[in-house]
Amino acid sequence: MTPHDFWYVVAESRTLRRGRVLARRILDEWLAVFRDDAGRPVALRDVCLHRNAQLSRGEVRDGRLVCPYHGWTYDGEGRVVAVPSLGDDVRKIGRRCAMRYATCEVDGFVYVRLQDADTAPWRIPHYGERGWTSLRLLNKFKNDVTNCAENFVDIPHTAFVHRGIFRSSRRERLTATVTRSGGSVRVEYHGERANLGLFRWFLNPKGAEIVHVDSFHMPNVTSVEYQMGRRRHFFINSQSVPVGDDETWVYTDLTYDYGVWNTLAAPFVRWYGQKIIDQDLVILENQMQTIRKYGRDFTNTPADVVHVLIESIRDALAEGRDPRALPDRSQAIEFWV
Repeated sequence: MTPHDFWYVVAESRTLRRGRVLARRILDEWLAVFRDDAGRPVALRDVCLHRNAQLSRGEVRDGRLVCPYHGWTYDGEGRVVAVPSLGDDVRKIGRRCAMRYATCEVDGFVYVRLQDADTAPWRIPHYGERGWTSLRLLNKFKNDVTNCAENFVDIPHTAFVHRGIFRSSRRERLTATVTRSGGSVRVEYHGERANLGLFRWFLNPKGAEIVHVDSFHMPNVTSVEYQMGRRRHFFINSQSVPVGDDETWVYTDLTYDYGVWNTLAAPFVRWYGQKIIDQDLVILENQMQTIRKYGRDFTNTPADVVHVLIESIRDALAEGRDPRALPDRSQAIEFWV
């Protein structure tokens, strides 16, 4: 098992319009993504078989992708169906076919998988369900998937990077149970009540103990769930798409049930979510700059057990091992925020 066995988002369905081709990069593989004549998403290696021009610089005509250099034309299966310099004699074209990758369309996303494997794309909890609202954000992080994923499920940094907006340093004791199993890491927190930043009065007006669960799912998905009583249920789902060694596109779904406040809350939820992400963009870029200078040599504390377990899964994939074969592990931790 390797990172190439999994599904990665290449676009929101709404952005992949008919007649349009998108250039994408996953795990340093160049892709040209478009819709065929039936409207189905197609992903071809972004190189023409003729003289190696990028197909993504061409255009889509009637669901077929036309190379911008000499007009070689590819159908939805990647087959060359027209070569202008050969005229109308299609017999001269032969059986030429570009590298084509598996695609699927789920929950308003277009996914691509780089090699055949028995895996399925991540499903967004409560996406499209009645009573729930989902907002989508796309951000480009100058860091790798592992560091992005660790940041998204890391509580201690929020009291400093997001001070006043989302948590502050109060020296409050929290406990959690961290579990690794089946290629996932799950963290169940205990003791959280009021340290929620600007919108605590709305998110948890009665100060009830918060049900808070964070999870990581191989190879690139994090899910953060907060439940603060009836009709105060919030998910932050992030899919970190590995573009290169130090570039990651992150598609974030903010999915929530605030009852009658769903519609009115949307602009505030979007602003709040993007404000927090903007701050993470800065600190994660700085982290990668420092890693390039001095290397990756982390020092861990008990609060970092979740990071260590995420890294164990990511390292297994990088080495071609199946993370599901790693021994199950569960550990109770405590830390202060």
